[in-house]
Amino acid sequence: MDSNDLEKERGITISSKYTSFQHKGYTLNVVDTPGHADFGGEVERVLGMVDGAVLLVDATEGPLSQTKFVVEKALQRGLRPLVVLNKVDRPAATPERCGEVESAAFDTFALLGADDDQLDFPVLYASAREGWASRELLPRDAMPPPGGMGPLLDALIEHVPPPLDRSAEPFSFLVVLTERDSFLGRVSTGRIATGSVAVGDAIKVIKHTGEEHMGFKVTKLFKRSGQRTLELQRAVAGDIVSIAGAPIAGVADTIGDVGLADALPPGQVDPPTLSMIISPNTSPLAGREGTQLTGSKIGERLRQEAETNVSLRVLPVTASGGEAFEVQARGELQLGLLIENMRREGFELSVSPPRVVFREEAGRRLEPIEEVGCEVADEHAGEVIEAMSNRKGEMTEMVPLEVDGKQRLTFDVPSRGLIGFRSAFATITRGSGLLHRAFSRYDEYRGPLDRVRKGVLVSTATGRTTLYALGMLEARGDLFVGDGGDVYEGMIIGESSRDGDMGVNPVREKKLSNMRSAGADEKVHLTPPRLMTLEDVIGYVAGDELIEVTPTKLRLRKRLLNASARKSASRAG
Repeated sequence: MDSNDLEKERGITISSKYTSFQHKGYTLNVVDTPGHADFGGEVERVLGMVDGAVLLVDATEGPLSQTKFVVEKALQRGLRPLVVLNKVDRPAATPERCGEVESAAFDTFALLGADDDQLDFPVLYASAREGWASRELLPRDAMPPPGGMGPLLDALIEHVPPPLDRSAEPFSFLVVLTERDSFLGRVSTGRIATGSVAVGDAIKVIKHTGEEHMGFKVTKLFKRSGQRTLELQRAVAGDIVSIAGAPIAGVADTIGDVGLADALPPGQVDPPTLSMIISPNTSPLAGREGTQLTGSKIGERLRQEAETNVSLRVLPVTASGGEAFEVQARGELQLGLLIENMRREGFELSVSPPRVVFREEAGRRLEPIEEVGCEVADEHAGEVIEAMSNRKGEMTEMVPLEVDGKQRLTFDVPSRGLIGFRSAFATITRGSGLLHRAFSRYDEYRGPLDRVRKGVLVSTATGRTTLYALGMLEARGDLFVGDGGDVYEGMIIGESSRDGDMGVNPVREKKLSNMRSAGADEKVHLTPPRLMTLEDVIGYVAGDELIEVTPTKLRLRKRLLNASARKSASRAG
């Protein structure tokens, strides 16, 4: 059900979605949630719409770190899960391996506090690629069973309880998703908890803060069926629908009958763990590409995002004159996707390095700790362990895998130590490793991190880079820019081969004369510049630097562009 551009490009689920379909006279409502912990707010707000859960597990990999986050939330809601082992058509999905994965799923449920009913879960075997499911693991040479996914749907009907009949009570509806329609205005999506609603009914909105707002009526009523949107005249308790006509309703608010006394419980959402400050682009190259350039436009866009994303918080930065905003989120991936969407909409931004949101309890400083699981080849395990140690990580498990020459390593690592680690991990493992991470808990501050980045090459001049200058600079480090690119004083053009920052002139031109000399016209062959994605840049930027984001470019720069100003600031402390 992934539909937006970023979901299709990255192959991940970012926002929750729902649909419904018919099977043997039953209506089944299906909600798809993200698996990544950065989008945990999407999971927490939709769990109230469902009465059961299906845990889809790779039959060869088993439950991963990311699995635990969503499973824990579902178990806390009292949902009884079904376990589906997918990809059983692969040669590695032997009966022995499937048995180990089932045991691992049981251990995961028990570790997360499942009760006896939740631990008594049915297991099905499936191949989504081939389009079939079975209650028994088929022999390797057996033909796919008839009926397609019928056994899975039958198990859902048997295992998941139907909603209670509360249609006689006053209408109430908790908003879990909102979207804007150019003709209908704000459209609110959720599950009808009690009563029934029809087009034209008078309704009121009870904000999650307690205020009541009257004078609204239902103008349109929709539901999803398969890939289509159906317009309804009436819906009853248990239906998941979209309602137009309540323009002030936001996520976690209650829409109900005018006689409804109390709001529905909005649910608990975990707090954000990471923050960045977003402000207008102030570099010498600002305004060349974007169309949304002012702080007021940026603030309006961020507040609009916070209305629909309950795990995101937007706070104006004091003494910034309304130009800068602190955005708090669950992780660098969530922040990166927000910035990527904004740059595609024409915004130009200056973005600060990410900072962890600390807590103070009983005089102790606490920081978020994440559980990190990775699968690496034996020859890379030592480097991965060393890199984690430099980031204050502690190894909790080391298990050899069935695949020859591979190990599964598990660590407890501070969130701040994982900023930018994904690209470093890919480099260490030559792209062959698997990395999964999930928020675990808040724990005592583990002290400053060991140095994990070298110094940078900082431009001391403004202009266009020249082949001559870059050829001279290649020996000094790893370049981020190519020939003929625009640079300015204070812009970071590469990573130094040494620990300290180094000022360089990338626009210097070769002096011409009327005298010829041996070797004067030698060709310069440059190594292609190191190109970084937005997530790479977010993980790379240091405390005295900023990220310049435009619709087509990502640049790194010093917060203070002038070298003398930087020296004065460092002396002042």
